[in-house]
Amino acid sequence: MTLPKYHELPVDPSKPPRSAWGVWGDDDELGSLNLLGEEQVRRARDSIKSCETFSLNWHLEKPDPPLFGRHALEHHPFPIEGVGFDDCYDNFSTQASTQWDALSHIEHPKYGSYNGRTREQLSVEGGAHNGIHHYARKGIVGRGVLLDVAAYLAEQGRPVDCSKRQDFTVAELEATREWAGIRYEVGDILIVRTGWIGWYEQADGATRVAMAEGTPKTPGLAGGEDMAEYLWNSHFSAVTSDCPAVEAWPHEFEVDKYLHFRLIPLLGFALGEMWAVDGLAKACAQDRRYEFMITAAPLNKLGGVGSPGNVLAIR
Repeated sequence: MTLPKYHELPVDPSKPPRSAWGVWGDDDELGSLNLLGEEQVRRARDSIKSCETFSLNWHLEKPDPPLFGRHALEHHPFPIEGVGFDDCYDNFSTQASTQWDALSHIEHPKYGSYNGRTREQLSVEGGAHNGIHHYARKGIVGRGVLLDVAAYLAEQGRPVDCSKRQDFTVAELEATREWAGIRYEVGDILIVRTGWIGWYEQADGATRVAMAEGTPKTPGLAGGEDMAEYLWNSHFSAVTSDCPAVEAWPHEFEVDKYLHFRLIPLLGFALGEMWAVDGLAKACAQDRRYEFMITAAPLNKLGGVGSPGNVLAIR
């Protein structure tokens, strides 16, 4: 299908302004993941050259303490007499570490959830609409492209300070794309590296506690409409990053400045956060090849709001 440009949205004047509601049908619950088809899988396959594999999943226990008021994972192994062990997790926050956001994760303050779903329809009793199980039952396979903005800016003499908010602009993303020699294709899975996870791993305990108890300050994407337009017109199937929120933080959740309001409920983007990409980025830098296959298997939980990433890169 030929996708409308951002300025052509919505496809139906009865839909919210600059929304993708109805682009894939009024009953759609996959959003941008609709862009992953056979052509995208073949392109991902063809991007594999060295057959190196990378897990992009951070420790389930990190950040430690968790950010945004989320619970710390509790792990309880218990013996099976005469056989071995079993275990269970308590306080398992699916979005505390490397994660996917389901389309039910964020509601627009005026228009509600993606494709017009009401809060009642998001519950299991109401049909579990926009839940993570839709991602899980499709599976995620496509070509990943890495925009290593942290490396690019460092080379330009402007290293990123991951202890502060820094908004990556459209111009900086484009400059990084050209620097890396990347050409976008429909359905690409975008990964933006800020360097935040590497910085966090080196941070002392007091810094980590202060982030968890206060308001984290992190680099990430700028939140203006020009960023939403850039991401939509690039036809990404997913937008992901190594930082906690994809976009720069903190926010006051203003409608015109909070990128989540545009990307999830209006445009239907699959978002991934806190992806551990430093090892992948190092390999990409060595041979200047910033494309690879991405596979991911979100949890098949009916009505789930998010999921651990379960992401692999193969290059």
